[in-house]
Amino acid sequence: MRNRLVLLPGWGLGSAPLEPLAAALRGLDERLQIQIEPLPAPGSISLDDWLDELDSNLPDNCWLGGWSLGGMLAAELAARRGERCCGLLTLASNPCFVVRADWPHAMSASTFAEFQAGCAANPAVCLKRFSVLCAQGSDDARGMARLLASAAPLALSGPLDQGLQLLAALDIRAALQRFAGPQLHLFAAADALVPAEAAGALLALLPDVEIGLVEQLGHTFMLEHPHEVAAAIQAFLHEAKDD
Repeated sequence: MRNRLVLLPGWGLGSAPLEPLAAALRGLDERLQIQIEPLPAPGSISLDDWLDELDSNLPDNCWLGGWSLGGMLAAELAARRGERCCGLLTLASNPCFVVRADWPHAMSASTFAEFQAGCAANPAVCLKRFSVLCAQGSDDARGMARLLASAAPLALSGPLDQGLQLLAALDIRAALQRFAGPQLHLFAAADALVPAEAAGALLALLPDVEIGLVEQLGHTFMLEHPHEVAAAIQAFLHEAKDD
């Protein structure tokens, strides 16, 4: 399964934002099998329940990756699997999405609480607002926001709120430190959801892993420039396989 990469999507917007990247990766290497796995819906906010579902659904000995929340979950699953995971890559995934005393490079707790309350009140409107935030930094932010919103799955308050609660609770720093396999973490300089400073802070925490910062783009950089991101991922995979 060393030729299989599983990608997990982010919160709320489904698999569509990862499809262009998956296509670009297949175009670069026809032997590489790309699987976009939907986020679990265990009806729980327990991380173990989410990981149990992923672990049972996904093949062993594959590469794990993901966008935003998906990347955070991929990191936790990689740490759980250990040698059963070939390597890890994340896209715009902050080790802590919400600010903590020892991790200031994240969304403020008050902003997140307002967003969570908006999701509970009107999930569809919340997803539109989220699409706008994701699209900030894009060359065509308005068009990108419309694209994200139009491709998003039906907004259901229960699963969306559970995902938000998990997102707020997650701190993947220990998981990243435990996982001994190769890692690539890509961030975006104009990301409205994950501050660019998180890249430098993660490098200080993990000086031996690969960390990149994409200039002048936002949270959807892999959707806007899939071929460039695919090339970086392919280089990482090939280098890791050669080690």
